[in-house]
This record gives sequence, C-alpha cells and structure tokens, in this order.
Amino acid sequence: MVYRIYVEKKQGLQTEADGLRADLVNLLGIKGLTGLRLLNRYDVEHIDKELFENCKTTVFSEPQLDDLLTEIPQDGAKVFAVEFLPGQFDQRANSAAECIQIISKQDRPLVKSAKVYLLYGDLSDADVEAIKKYVINPVESREAALAEADTLEMVYDIPTSVATLDGFCEMDEAALAQFVADQGLAMDLDDIKVCQAYFQSEHRDPTITEIKMIDTYWSDHCRHTTFLTTIDSVKFEDALLQSAYDEYLKTREAIGRTKPINLMDMGTIVAKFLKQQGKLDKLDESEEINACTVKIDVEVEDRVEKWLLLFKNETHNHPTEIEPFGGAATCVGGAIRDPLSGRSYVYAAMRVTGAGNPLTPVSETLQGKLPQRKIVTTAAAGYSSYGNQIGLATGQVDEIYHDGYVAKRMEIGAVIGAAPAENVRRERPEDGDIVILLGGRTGRDGCGGATGSSKSHTLESLENCGAEVQKGNAPEERKLQRLFRNAEASRLIKRCNDFGAGGVSVAIGELADGLEINLNAVPKKYEGLDGTELAISESQERMAVVVAAEDVERFKELAYAENLEATVVAEVKANPYLVMYWNDKKIVNISREFLNSNGAEKHIDITPAAPESYDKEIKDDFKDAYMDLAGDLNVCSKRGLSERFDSTIGAGTVLMPFGGKNQRTPIQAMVNKVSMEKADAKTCSLMAWGYNPFIAEKSPYHSAYLAVVESVAKLIATGAKFEDVYLSFQEYFEKPMKDPKTLGQTHGSSAGCVYGSERSGNRCHRW
Repeated sequence: MVYRIYVEKKQGLQTEADGLRADLVNLLGIKGLTGLRLLNRYDVEHIDKELFENCKTTVFSEPQLDDLLTEIPQDGAKVFAVEFLPGQFDQRANSAAECIQIISKQDRPLVKSAKVYLLYGDLSDADVEAIKKYVINPVESREAALAEADTLEMVYDIPTSVATLDGFCEMDEAALAQFVADQGLAMDLDDIKVCQAYFQSEHRDPTITEIKMIDTYWSDHCRHTTFLTTIDSVKFEDALLQSAYDEYLKTREAIGRTKPINLMDMGTIVAKFLKQQGKLDKLDESEEINACTVKIDVEVEDRVEKWLLLFKNETHNHPTEIEPFGGAATCVGGAIRDPLSGRSYVYAAMRVTGAGNPLTPVSETLQGKLPQRKIVTTAAAGYSSYGNQIGLATGQVDEIYHDGYVAKRMEIGAVIGAAPAENVRRERPEDGDIVILLGGRTGRDGCGGATGSSKSHTLESLENCGAEVQKGNAPEERKLQRLFRNAEASRLIKRCNDFGAGGVSVAIGELADGLEINLNAVPKKYEGLDGTELAISESQERMAVVVAAEDVERFKELAYAENLEATVVAEVKANPYLVMYWNDKKIVNISREFLNSNGAEKHIDITPAAPESYDKEIKDDFKDAYMDLAGDLNVCSKRGLSERFDSTIGAGTVLMPFGGKNQRTPIQAMVNKVSMEKADAKTCSLMAWGYNPFIAEKSPYHSAYLAVVESVAKLIATGAKFEDVYLSFQEYFEKPMKDPKTLGQTHGSSAGCVYGSERSGNRCHRW
C-alpha cells in the first residue's frame, strides 16, 4: 500500500513560495498571480501504517514549522506537481527513506517526493504554461500526475548483454565519422581511427562499452587533450607575447626539457624549474595525488606536528549551465573529493562564479538557455546547500557579471583540506590487492558527463544532456569525510581515487596498471543498468580504495560503523590490462599501454592575437561616472549572496567574509585554522583569488599575469609569508577546436601565468 502526505510551511515561514511568486510577477510579468502555495508531497511504500503515522511529525515535518495535509486544498487554485525524472537522484526522498530505516531498524522503504504548486488569481492557460516552463527544468524534472499511485515499484527491462560492434574493424573513414556522430562521442575522427587500428591488431571488434570507456578516458575533461596538443609553431602579432614565450623556451633549455611543447608544459614549467633549483622541498609528490599537496608544520598546544595541506579548484560550467542546482552542488562536491581522496579532512571552501546580468528580463533569454536569474539563484542554492550540509566553512563568495557569460556560465569551487602526514600511506598496488567501492550507489546520473563537458553544445543540449549531470548527496560525502578522518581506516588505504569523471572506468581504472573489475558487484540505486552504464556512470559520493587482501574485512567494519556501504568490486593483477566482467562475460579487455596513449597525437599552429586596449571609458561628468559605477553589479556588496553560505562551520574561521565595525567590508582573502578533531591548531591556511574578465577578453596574457599579481598581493596583505604561497590556475575559454587564433587565447593566458609566476618566484601548479 502507498501512503501519501503533504507538507506546507506555516504562515509567516513561506519564504520559498513568496520568493517564487515575486519572481513570477516581476520577471515573467504575470501580474494576475495573486497568491502561490507550495506543498511537498511524499509517497511511501513498504511501511506499516503505525510507523507511517509516527514518521509524519518526525521525518516528513517539524510540527513547529510545518502544517500537514492529507489532500490538496480544493479552493479554486490551478494545480500542478513536479517530480524528478526516473533515474535522477532525489535527495529529499532518499533522506526520508534513510531516516525511516534508522527509526524502524528494518529494510529501507520506497519513498518518492514531488512539489505541488497551487496558483491563485486571474490566470490564463498561457500564464500557467509560462510558470510551468519556468519551474520545470527538462534536464532533471517533469510534470507529475496528481492522482495517487497504486505502487512506487518501477518495472525495468533487465539487460543481459552488451553489444559487440560487428564490422567496426572494416569501417571506412566515412563510416567511422558517422559512427562518432551517431554515438555522440567526444573523440574525433583521428582518435576513432586509432581505436580501429588497435582492435584490428587484436583481431576482434570492440564492444560498445570499450568504445564508450576509451572515449571517456581520452576526453578533454579526463586527459586534458587540448593542453597536451603539440604546438608545432607560434606566430606572434605582439613583441611582448613573443618575449614571454622566449623566456619560457629559455626555461625549458635551462632544465634540459626535451618533451614536446604544449600548453600543459607551459603551465607546469615553473614548478619543474623551481624543483630543479631546490625550491620545492615542501611539495609532496606521489603517483596518486589528485590535489596539490604541500608539507606543513602545524602548531598545536605545546608541540609541532607534521601535516599535509591539500587544495583544489574545480569548474562545473557545463553541468551548472543546464542544471544549476545539481551542477553547482557537485562542483563543490567534486572539489572536496579530490583532497578527500588524499585522506585529508576538507574544512574550507571558496566560490567564484561568472554570470550574465541576472536582472535581464526572462523574455530576452537566449534560445535553448535557462534565464540568467534562474541560473544565478539556483546555482547559489545548490552550492550553499551542499556546502552547508557537509559542514564546509565557505569563507569567500563572489560573482562576476559580464555579457560573455551569457553564452556559458563559469562555476568555480575551491577547497582546502589537511591531514596528519602519518595517516597518509601511499603505496603502489600489488598483484592480489583488493579494490573496495565505498559510499553511494550507482545510477544513470552522470553517464557521459566527462565527454559531455568536452563536447561542443547546441540549442538542443538543454534537453538532451540530462543524464550527464550528476546529483550530489552531501550527507553521504560527510560520512566519507568522517571515515577518512579515522586514523586506523586511513592507514589501511594504499591508494585511493574519487569517482569523478568517467565513473568506474577511470576511478578504478587508474588505480593500477592491471585490474579485473566485476561490474555485477557494483551497488546500484535501481535495476535496469547495463554494463556500459555501470562502467561510465559518474554517480557521486563514491570512493575506490585499494587495501591489502588481509585488511578488507577490518576496513569494511570501519566503513559500516559510519553507515557506509563498502563492496569488493575489483582485484589488482600483474598483467597490465584493464578487464571488466558483466554477467560473467568479459566486456572490456584493453591494454594499459593503449589507454595511456591518449589517442591520436594532436598538432596545431598557434597565432596569439596582439593585446587590445582594456582601458575603461571615463565620462567627463563626475556625477554620471559615479552613478554608472554605483549601478555596476560588479561593485555591489554581494553580501546577500555570501550570507547564503555558512562561513562559521567548524569554528575555525579567522576572518569573517565581511569585517570592520559594521561588518560591511569584504575580506581580501579567507583565513581558516587547520581543522583538528581533538586539539586546537594555531596554524592557519589562507586562500585568495585574482581575475578580471574585462581584461581577459582584451588580453588573456595580461589577465593571467595580473591574476597572479592580484592573488599573491591579497595573500601578502592578509598576512601570508611570501615564500609559502602556492598557485593553482584554472583556464576558461571558448572551445578552441583547431583554430590557431582561439587556441592562442589559452596560449597567451598560459604565458602570462608563467611570466607572472617566474617574476614572483612562486610555486606554480596546474591541477
């Protein structure tokens, strides 16, 4: 039997409904809307009536804040409901189901949720349709039926096999090009020809899983294809850019660098140079590192301890563009997972975003895009929701407004974590070691996310890319944080990788050269997933850890104590092949050497454009100029935005986001004490950022150079020691394809980073 309940905020607490009504009236111009009510609907199955009644006021509502209803009010309102698409993660329903399980100590029931909208006033059918279009994002949700369901059980077609691409090895060039287009692959024709040659040498046709997995491995997102493209020649239009590039070449010569010239080499050359000079002694290096890691001394009470400090910045531009809440939430979630996989406790975050004008009327929204206000407000809600739930002090939040971000939003999250050095064990996995999948279950969310972010998008992207957006589950990642903070659990881990882009194929596939993976062992959110989906799904809040065979049971015990699922899914093998089994069939069997080839070697000629003037137009009339400045969104305080984020979680925040006597002055850099569980550290970490899009559009070189200067200056002004400053760069440009001019923008930016870093003598890393 299915039980149903509706929950509504009490009068005076209906801020969500009031805010939505204001948006609909002011942005959509629906003046006839006089009232709006929001009800959260819960359907529950596999639960007895007594337990359901008990959960009404303990799980589904808070009596002091919410009203309970057993049916939708029949008071003349126009009514519709919205639910997540099948296969999309619903955190509200998942949390309710988990709470009921804790109360009952029995199997977890089925729970589905929906949001019911009640609209009041003189509204036409066109008005209602406009409201539906505004609140329903087809990437993640759909209109739900209002009638009660007989069951919540979903019937899935259970797949039994993965297709072998018969005839693949015989395809001509035209057929291969069509195959790439039909399959929506991120790789190009040259790459697929390399694949064909490999399978021809193996004397067999590939499975679709193998092609999809290789496509994921070689995507720009996973392997930085653009940055590893060999630069054959550079033609400069400006002497300054030429001189910076010449200095890069001299640095290569000084350290004896002979590998091909590419953007990755430009971005990391300073670190290599400083290392050779003996000035990177604090850098912690290993084969495993997913985030920049430096060795630090932490003062605590009457002693000094050896710790590792980890930091990482991450962009989630594509997912946030098409699904703002989930995209922004998994931006911070993904940023956390990288230092977390290094066994650190992540305690502080920063958010810097780029958007179009959120005050632009909805009627002026670009075709195929969400309204800027919808993106801006929903993304802020997603990031803050995740950060606040997991317990991350977000010390600095800023948003940059520029017309260039109308076409593609910029969503950046940066985090800092730390761990005692003695808790981090890094060893190369050996034959017979075991891989454990830890944390969340696998669904279809995020299938193709890595390749999706590497593809060019069209007007249809909003409707066609829903499966590529992962869904975050902050409470689950919080459990991972707690487990990895446990010294015993941390010391059992030989190597760890987070489940980001590429899912099982990359997260587990990168742990060792030789692996045998049992995809049937991968825990699923629901039935119906085939071997390909299990291999490439980017479902969030999962970790892959390598432990010795004799440590498996103890590690699983420690995981279960944190209410985390821990499942043996793979074994390390001496034979350097990545092998995957599904339904007792070998559906992947690829040599490590081939996977690491990254596909066809790319070559390009670059022509960086000469910098343009980025002087602002200055009006003669002081009053007009001052009014323009005051009306610029980029100089508003953004305090309301910042206050959506909890900056005090963990009680380690040293500088509040806004300081001074009246708490109105924004800080230059965020400062947090290194988080310790059983002591109070006297050592702090600092983080600052620098970037100006108005300069970047005129001169990527000067933008990058000044970003180094600005961020370092902010740190020094806040009290950091110059010799302790480390840099992390994040490039943001249009997809270059093979256009020498467009790729020249990134080239100029990399040159600026190199020149600025060398001039400041700082450590430069690209992560």
